[in-house]
Amino acid sequence: MTFFRKDEQLETLGDRILAETWAEFPTLARNSIALTWIVYDAPVPVNTGGALSPQAFWGHGVRGFSYRGDERIYPASVIKLFYLVAVYEWLDKRMSQTTRELERAIRDMIVDSSNDATSLVVDILTGTTSGPELPPGPFETWKMQRNIVNRYFQSLGWEELQTININQKTWGDGPYGRERMFVGELMDNRNMLTTNATARLLHSIVGGVAVSATQSQAMMGLLKRSLTELSKDDESQVTGFLGGGLPNNAQLWSKAGWTSKVRHDAAYIEIPGKQPYLLVVFIEGVASQDKAILPYISGKIAESSSDLVFK
Repeated sequence: MTFFRKDEQLETLGDRILAETWAEFPTLARNSIALTWIVYDAPVPVNTGGALSPQAFWGHGVRGFSYRGDERIYPASVIKLFYLVAVYEWLDKRMSQTTRELERAIRDMIVDSSNDATSLVVDILTGTTSGPELPPGPFETWKMQRNIVNRYFQSLGWEELQTININQKTWGDGPYGRERMFVGELMDNRNMLTTNATARLLHSIVGGVAVSATQSQAMMGLLKRSLTELSKDDESQVTGFLGGGLPNNAQLWSKAGWTSKVRHDAAYIEIPGKQPYLLVVFIEGVASQDKAILPYISGKIAESSSDLVFK
């Protein structure tokens, strides 16, 4: 079972929005999009500053809709959400010590989506470094260390995390040396996420139960976006993403990811007078280069929030 329950109203709205999206964007194949949408009915259990205990939070059911929510897709920089939670877990458990450089890297990894910053975070999480190819023995040890983040998330016991892979750095031009060996000849060891797994992780952050209430609040601070970021800047995590379809009075916390082959976003959204919601959309293939699709879907979801009935 997923962490959310299916709901007839959301099924109707979700199916309608997807149908409208495919009609508006014919190049978007049915198997090139995945989506998970979570609605927070009153009493809203998220963005409370960590007021709920983990037991109370996870006992509070939420309803949602997903389309291909369990499909494994290359996540690009959305993977940084998982490294964010992991590094705060390491710091909370004193498995790593904070430094000015680590704090700078954590911020730049999320706020600016820096791949260089992510490289340092992964090095600190795993005790590995990039470099030339390694002989078989040392390489096996290196690979075991690099998979520590996977082992951490598997230890949570969440069904949504069973099929994902979190062990690669993010790159501009691509991996070299031992990193290229590790990703595999056919890139079969790439990072892989699902929209359901991403939604559950973001749900835990917004709920104040990712690592701890204090650490979750720190993560929320890094994920907060300003809608004034809407611009022609291709590096903005609002323009061309879910934030691009929101009204000016909305509040947005998000992490986007994009390459020449994918375009994704994971967001928690609050609009005055409407129920808060969480939305994760992954798009791959040719249509991923169309920067109008994510804002279009986001706008449709925001409009549909007016039709929601409290449950």
